[in-house]
Amino acid sequence: MNHNHALDDPKIAATAWSRFRRIMAWMAAGGAICVALALLFLHWWSGPMPIHMVIATILGVWFTFMLGTGLMALAFLSHGTGHDEQVMDRLKDEVPLDD
Repeated sequence: MNHNHALDDPKIAATAWSRFRRIMAWMAAGGAICVALALLFLHWWSGPMPIHMVIATILGVWFTFMLGTGLMALAFLSHGTGHDEQVMDRLKDEVPLDD
């Protein structure tokens, strides 16, 4: 008897990935707000900025924000679908060594 677990089941996978995309869309908007706040702060602190600094700030802040968000969202996706429980812990059955 073969049971699909976690992301192996197409219905669970479709629901999980749609939730992941929805979270990432909201976080992309949050990243855009963080970029705007960073640019406003830099303009207030140092005055007018060269275009290269503006582009570097936009890319650096937004990609850093999205990287952190993506990794956390994938961790929640893995845990929420039960994918973490499928991993075999080989160290759990190991016999401790005598000193």
